[in-house]
Amino acid sequence: MHPIIEFTADTELRRIADKVLNQQRILPEEGLYLYEHAELGFLGVLANFIREKRHGLQTFFNRNFHIEPTNICVFDCKFCSYSRLLKQKEEGWELSEEEILEKVRSYDGVPITEVHIVGGVHPKMGLQYFASLIQKIKAIRPDLHVKAFTAVELDYMCRKAKMSYAEGLKVLKDHGQDSLPGGGAEIFDEALRAEIAGDKCTAAEWLEIHETAHSLGMPSNATMLYGHVENYAHRIDHMERLRQLQDRTGGFNTFIPLKFRNKGNQMSHIAEVSVVEDLRNYAVSRIYMDNFAHLKAYWPMIGRSTAQLSLSFGVDDIDGTIDDSTKIYSMAGSEEQSPSLSTPELIEMIQAVGKVPIERDTLYNVIRDYNKQPIALEEA
Repeated sequence: MHPIIEFTADTELRRIADKVLNQQRILPEEGLYLYEHAELGFLGVLANFIREKRHGLQTFFNRNFHIEPTNICVFDCKFCSYSRLLKQKEEGWELSEEEILEKVRSYDGVPITEVHIVGGVHPKMGLQYFASLIQKIKAIRPDLHVKAFTAVELDYMCRKAKMSYAEGLKVLKDHGQDSLPGGGAEIFDEALRAEIAGDKCTAAEWLEIHETAHSLGMPSNATMLYGHVENYAHRIDHMERLRQLQDRTGGFNTFIPLKFRNKGNQMSHIAEVSVVEDLRNYAVSRIYMDNFAHLKAYWPMIGRSTAQLSLSFGVDDIDGTIDDSTKIYSMAGSEEQSPSLSTPELIEMIQAVGKVPIERDTLYNVIRDYNKQPIALEEA
């Protein structure tokens, strides 16, 4: 008997663990059983077994920066602390094209590999505007990977441009967009989605946009917002829909559970879940999402300490250096109010918990193993 199975006397947990250890897919009802009955230590050991079998002690990060063109948004999501409606535009911001391009130029000579562009859904910033913007970014920095626009933004852009998803995504790809982030997935259950984000794209539309992107050779990420009004069955349903799409396309790079934070939004009356629940969720995600190569903990959202803990609960990626102050999560009360880490700080954070820092590009090609090539003084 494998030592992991001896962690519990529960015969059902033992049976599920045996399936996982033998690389057999667990069913939705088995995933739900893990959430409801498994102790945190059991989940952690099982998730870490999967993590180390796939990646050893390697922990991935990239050097990236964020551009948030605007927080003006036509949608009114109840959990969002970031966006402002048009009638509140004096509380928001709209960057000009030149301000955005100047931000890109500010990284000249810096070994950044990715720019992450997301923001509010602004009625004046449409598909052609962003296509032109991406083209200009690529002219400044041809090697920069452009990861841009949630499915919510893309749905609005395509509808306003009177294009299909395939047509709109092809325009963006032809102008230099390389991949999609995973935002806007929230929770797929239709009733809950209507309750917390009823005016944005549906779960089916989110999935269709990502499937279309994959068919065009544009990989993407996937997210799940947890710790609000959903229950464990809703989380499993969400992951199951993503797992089925990944079976069809193989186009997702990583899965990113995102913790609901309750500051400054219309759901502030809902208490945030504990760090224990964060770790439980990461572990079950790693066990359930068997066809996702990577599981990411977004360190600015949960804080550095919890991110370090997560590396023993299935997580193998803690995102990037975020060399600016992205506001999407800090405005919601995240642990990191100024979410920026230098590369040496990120490396130290990973090494402090016995893991191996691996700098990657957006598609998880290894750029540098910092255990084999330690960072030099002049790079710090």
